[in-house]
Amino acid sequence: MTDTESPRHEPKGERTRRRILDSATELFSRSGYRAVSLRDIAAHAGLTHSGVLHHFPNKESTLIHVLSRRDEIDAPLVLDPDLGPAELIDNLVRIVERNTRTPWLVSLYVNLSAEATDPAHPAHTYFYGRYRILREHLVPAFASLLEDRAGPSPELAARQFIALQDGLQVQWLLDPGAVDMRAAVVSFLRTLGITPPSAPSTRPPTKGTYEQ
Repeated sequence: MTDTESPRHEPKGERTRRRILDSATELFSRSGYRAVSLRDIAAHAGLTHSGVLHHFPNKESTLIHVLSRRDEIDAPLVLDPDLGPAELIDNLVRIVERNTRTPWLVSLYVNLSAEATDPAHPAHTYFYGRYRILREHLVPAFASLLEDRAGPSPELAARQFIALQDGLQVQWLLDPGAVDMRAAVVSFLRTLGITPPSAPSTRPPTKGTYEQ
């Protein structure tokens, strides 16, 4: 189901909330958080300002809900305690593949993560925690997969892996036809001696999916 599609019998209030969040996602991804007002979101969603306030008390609340909506889908792909190290890396590679089908979400995260380096930004705590949690899961995975091989420590490999994905997203948004994010991530893993999926997936990542 896409974010713009609603369950057949979804209550009207939930459909309206979905419409507001869809509009906020599009506007935040296009212009960043600071340049968008709650009135902009209301106009884009075809609602009045007071209509949006009925569902979300302020712009910060809409931002947190936009970020949380995607995390509800992605969390099992990374945080599931039953995931083995290889399965975690496999899921992350497949998330990279999936991201090429959702450029607006890639743009949203690129814009907001840059803005959120400001400690006063409402998403600062969210992104700080997001990177910390991701490292906490990647470090033991790399420790298991790298064992005693020469090369970067698991801690450094985790930071490099995250930094590579973030940097690739910026380059891909600027010139999508020239950047193969999956190939670059796979190449990096192979330099570490880790064998990733051999070909692009035709299925969603394990234990979850996200399509818009």
